[in-house]
Amino acid sequence: MKFIYQTWWKVIAVLMVLSTFITGLLFKVPHLPIIHETIRNLYFHVPMWMGMLTVFVVSVYFSIKYLSSGKEEHDLAAVECVNTGLLFYALGLVTGMLWAKYTWGEFWSGDPKQNSAAIAFLLYCAYIVLRNSIDEEQKRAKISAIYNIFAFPIMIVLIFILPRMTDSLHPGSGGNPAFGKYDLDNGMKIAFYPALLGWSFIALWIATLRYRIRLVENKKNDN
Repeated sequence: MKFIYQTWWKVIAVLMVLSTFITGLLFKVPHLPIIHETIRNLYFHVPMWMGMLTVFVVSVYFSIKYLSSGKEEHDLAAVECVNTGLLFYALGLVTGMLWAKYTWGEFWSGDPKQNSAAIAFLLYCAYIVLRNSIDEEQKRAKISAIYNIFAFPIMIVLIFILPRMTDSLHPGSGGNPAFGKYDLDNGMKIAFYPALLGWSFIALWIATLRYRIRLVENKKNDN
C-alpha cells in the first residue's frame, strides 16, 4: 500500500489530463459525417469508463484479499474503489448521453448499449444498498466482498458483450465498428491515449484519498 503515498504517479496523472484538454480541444479531428466536432467527446467519455473499470478491478482485488485475510483495511479499500467507480460510471453515462444528444438526436434513445449500461450501474448501486442494510461489520464485509466479485463479470457482460450481440447505434456494437485507424488519426491518438491513463490514475487517486479518510475516521471511532 506504499504506492498510494507516492507522488510521482499523481503528478503524471494531472499532466496527462491537462494535456488532454489542450491537445483534445485544439488539435484537428477527422471530418466525419454526423459526428463532426462531437468526436472530441471521445477524449472524455471513454477515459471516464476506463477510470471506472480501473477502480472496479482494484475493488475486486481487495474483495478477494479480504476473503482470504479478513482485514478491515482490505474491505475499506474495496468499498472506496466501488464508490469512486460509481462516480466515474455516472460521468461516463452523462458524457455518453450528451454525445448521444448531438449524434442520435436525444439523450436517451433506449439503445441496447445505454440500457445495458444503466442496468450495470444499478447493479453496483445495489452493492452500496446491500452494505448499508447490514449492521454487523464482518458479515457486511464478507457478503459485500462476495457480491462485488460476482458483480464485476456481470457488468462486463452487460456493457461489452450483450450490446455486441444485437443492433446498436453505439460504435463497436451490432456490427457497427468502433473508432479505429480510419477515424482515429495520429493527432487524436496524442490526446486519446494519455487521457485513458490520466483519468485512470485520477480515479485511483480519488479512491486512495477516500480510503485514507475512511481509515482516519475508523481510528477516531475506535478511540
